[in-house]
Amino acid sequence: MDFSDFGFLKIAAVAPPVAIADPLANARLIGQAYQAAAVDSAIVLMPELSVTGYSCEDLFFNDDLRRATEVALAELAAASDDRVLVVGAPWWLDDGRILDCAFICRTGRVIGAVPKIAQPNYDEFYEQRWFSSGQGVAIEVDNELGRFPLRSDLVFKLGSTAFGVEICEDLWSANPPSGQLALAGAEVLLNLSASPEAVAKADYRRNLVQAQSGRTLSAYVYASAGPSESTKDVVFGGHLIAAENGRLLAESERFRLDGGSLSVEVDCQRIRHSRQQNTTFAKAPRTGVVTVDAGRAPTLPELARTYSRQPFVPPDEREFAARAQDILAIQATGLARRVRAAKAERLVIGLSGGLDSTLAYLVCIDASALLERPAETTLCALTMPGPGTTAHTLASARGLAEATGVELREIAIDHAVEAHLADIAHDGEADVTFENAQARERTQILFDTANRVSGIVVGTGDLSELALGWCTFNADQTANYNVNAGVPKTLVAYLVRWYARHRAEPALGAVLGRVLETPITPELTPPRDGQIDQRTEAIIGPYELHDFFLFHFLRTGAGARKIYALACRAFADSYADAEIKHWLTVFLTRFFAQQFKRTTLPPGPKVGTVSLSPRGDWRMPDEASAAAMLADLAGC
Repeated sequence: MDFSDFGFLKIAAVAPPVAIADPLANARLIGQAYQAAAVDSAIVLMPELSVTGYSCEDLFFNDDLRRATEVALAELAAASDDRVLVVGAPWWLDDGRILDCAFICRTGRVIGAVPKIAQPNYDEFYEQRWFSSGQGVAIEVDNELGRFPLRSDLVFKLGSTAFGVEICEDLWSANPPSGQLALAGAEVLLNLSASPEAVAKADYRRNLVQAQSGRTLSAYVYASAGPSESTKDVVFGGHLIAAENGRLLAESERFRLDGGSLSVEVDCQRIRHSRQQNTTFAKAPRTGVVTVDAGRAPTLPELARTYSRQPFVPPDEREFAARAQDILAIQATGLARRVRAAKAERLVIGLSGGLDSTLAYLVCIDASALLERPAETTLCALTMPGPGTTAHTLASARGLAEATGVELREIAIDHAVEAHLADIAHDGEADVTFENAQARERTQILFDTANRVSGIVVGTGDLSELALGWCTFNADQTANYNVNAGVPKTLVAYLVRWYARHRAEPALGAVLGRVLETPITPELTPPRDGQIDQRTEAIIGPYELHDFFLFHFLRTGAGARKIYALACRAFADSYADAEIKHWLTVFLTRFFAQQFKRTTLPPGPKVGTVSLSPRGDWRMPDEASAAAMLADLAGC
């Protein structure tokens, strides 16, 4: 498999030891670091002025240093192979100016050079003593190094992607050149830097790289000079950082005397998808750039990058605690505002004893608190046992109401469903009509009750069910306001568990624990020996797989083959490849076929980066076909 077909590109950043003012020695050190980089790297990035050392100071005026630098650059360019080498060196112009440049080499030659624009001259920096700005410089170099452009507006086309280069202070400036390089198509941005260390500066540097990768919707890779630079007044740490779309991918350990290295795989296809979706990026004014053909991107036979099996759930417990509070606040605030707009007196909710209705019920309690109304009189909770209801889930519904001091109305629907089925000449077999009749009867009761108590019906269906169409049209698919519409199934469980541990009184916590242990089921077919017989995940597949598919389909724009490849890696120890392909086929088939249910969704709050609201994030024709994607997947 070639992962470059899916838009992956491997980039290595290195901070090799430096021999100050000895370009030939540095050429050997850089060459060794370059050769040590992974053979499947597409780009190998070195720090600012790494050919001479950043801290040469007035030695930059020395003619011997100039001539040795040219020889060293020629050696490095000649030794470059299919991996792009980006290395820093000074360049002396005939008009007396010295430029701080990045030289881009591949397959034995220099293909372009980018000068630094911003020269800091404050605090410990004194660059304007030696270097001039590269702003406006646009020359064609033609000498022993070969013929190549030297200018700041270069974008290097590498296969189906492109990269741009800026140098150190350029990133710190008010208008970094990387902004226009990104708008011109550079999906990867490289920064050669010599940033000295100070207390808390690493945090600032890291945040700056992350923020610029987010602002430019790019992969941003940063390589700073290491501790072998002069320590006369400052110390350099060799900080190597990589971020993608505002998220830190990796960073190196600092202060390694023998040099440091970092290797990351960036997802250019995901970056492209983000840019296509972001109209602010698409509509931003562009300036002209010069494109350099850097050749084909190397193949990437293996992928080291890992993907979370639960992309909607933060792996860090502290991060999840903050996320959980935000989600519940968004849900409760949206519902409370809706109550005020409707001038409603009650919140009408159906309690099944399952996860989704439990989370919605907890949100109703929080919304009541925001409205400064007692939950006991604001909530109108109904449980409506029917032909498929078990004693276990009924007891959970009763326990929830009891633990929160809310009256629970029990309205059995057996006779109503039986009469309805008889009216339409149904034989009572447990088919789709039998199941949907129960769901629609419950919905009718909820809405009619809401009319009687001047309330609104709170929906409980989650994002994963909406994606799969695992809901009955004109039944649990509808509500006055659905608080769970933006919450995927895997996240629902974590939210309920977090609530049980951190906010619930012991009695409520015990009931929530009971709900969490209950198999996911719609309970629309008769139980077997009093036990749940209809298990959702046995019918439509594991929700952990479907949420993984949903995230990468909607959030990253991945196609069927890429989703399959990533899922096989993420779930290798849990599911066979054939099983993953089967459930991905189910997901795609259902997602396309069930769009008509999402087209008429009631309002509900968006809580994360993925939403299926037809008025917001996802608009799709009801008649769209999954055939092409399924055919592509079948070929895997």
